Amino acid sequence: MSTNTNTEHISAVSSGVGDAVGVDCRKWFVAIVNNNSEKAVQERMSSLDYETYVAKQVVLRVWKNGRKAKVDKVVIPSVVFVKCTEKERKSIVSLPFINRFMVNRALASVNGLHKPLVTIPQKQIDTLRFMLGQSDIPVNFVETPFRQHDKVVVVRGNLKGVEGEVIQACDGKSEVIVRIELLGAAKVTIETINLQLMKRHES
Repeated sequence: MSTNTNTEHISAVSSGVGDAVGVDCRKWFVAIVNNNSEKAVQERMSSLDYETYVAKQVVLRVWKNGRKAKVDKVVIPSVVFVKCTEKERKSIVSLPFINRFMVNRALASVNGLHKPLVTIPQKQIDTLRFMLGQSDIPVNFVETPFRQHDKVVVVRGNLKGVEGEVIQACDGKSEVIVRIELLGAAKVTIETINLQLMKRHES
C-alpha cells in the first residue's frame, strides 16, 4: 500500500549523542519487547509518563465456533515506538520489560559508529497512525524470508540504493549478512526490514 511518495526516511543517531540545552531532542526510538507484550509495555510506559505508540488495527476476528468480535491486532510484533530524549532512552533500556532498542547495523558496519540507533520521523508515525486508523482492509507487516544468494537492495539508511547479495540467512532471524560489491566485496549485517528483494535465487 502506497501512502506518500515524499516521505522522510528512517534515520540513525549514535547512542552517544547528547541532548542540547533548551532544545527538544525527543525522537521516536524503536523499542524491542517480548512478543505479545506490546500493549502491556505501552501501558507501563504510559504510567511512567512516556509517549508511546503501538501499531495496531481494529479487525474482525472470527472464532471456530462462529463467534465474531472486533479486536485490536498488533501489526508490528515485538515493537513499541517510544518518543524520548537520548538521556531518557538510556534509562528506559534498563527497564525489565524492554529488551533493547533497534540499531542500524548496516550503518555501524560501514561507518564504524558505535551502535547507531534507528529513529522514526514524526511524519512516518503520523502516516502509520492514519493508515491503520482509516483502512478497512487488515494491514500486515511481513518480513521477506530472504534466502542465500538472493539479490537485494537497501531501501533505508545511508546505504539506500546499494545492491548486494545475501550470503547468510537464518530462519527466524531479523538480520542477514549481505555482500556488497561496491564496497570491495565487503560483508555487512543488515536488518531485513531495511532490504527489498530484487531477484529470488532459485536452487
